[in-house]
Amino acid sequence: MAVVDVRNQRGENVSKVELADGIFNVEVKPDILHEVVRMQLANRRSASASVKRRSEIKGSGAKLFRQKGTGRARRGNIKSPLLRGGGVTFGPGDNNHKLKVPKKKRKAALKMALSSKLSDNTLIIVDKIELDEIKTKKFQDVVDSLKLTKALFVIDEKDKTLELSARNLPGIKILKKEGLNVYDILKYQNLVLMESSIKGIEGRLLS
Repeated sequence: MAVVDVRNQRGENVSKVELADGIFNVEVKPDILHEVVRMQLANRRSASASVKRRSEIKGSGAKLFRQKGTGRARRGNIKSPLLRGGGVTFGPGDNNHKLKVPKKKRKAALKMALSSKLSDNTLIIVDKIELDEIKTKKFQDVVDSLKLTKALFVIDEKDKTLELSARNLPGIKILKKEGLNVYDILKYQNLVLMESSIKGIEGRLLS
């Protein structure tokens, strides 16, 4: 197991913590990370492009003319995709951007993203962050003490004071451990884990 220093909100080392090798020390495969990030970004897109299928077109369901004897091509009703004003075949519609990745691969990618932060020395463990009031300046002091510019903070449970104090800081994001994902981990230069969140992360990824 990797042993990492635990800092307080003033940036001082106060203890050490062991991190599970099964999560923080796995082989990083860029192709899997790319696939999962691509899925996340695709699934965030709004599926605004849409067309009407044959069943959604208004019009009579009657056959346009008899099958034989006219010398013309065989026709069904006026909703045919071959006719002007008919339904569209294979056009964009609901969830037209959605991608799927197997659950095992998504979990593996999350482990790889965490491992990459540890190997790059951009993973920081903090024992706790306590603010006595909602004030951006006070949280900025914590960020400065930890020498961070662009960082993702992962907390164990909802902390309204911390979240509201951080929301106006550019390059800083507060995320509960349940929402931890590959894209946000890779997007931010540093990953800051509250010590209390580690057990929950390990329980989620080692199960």
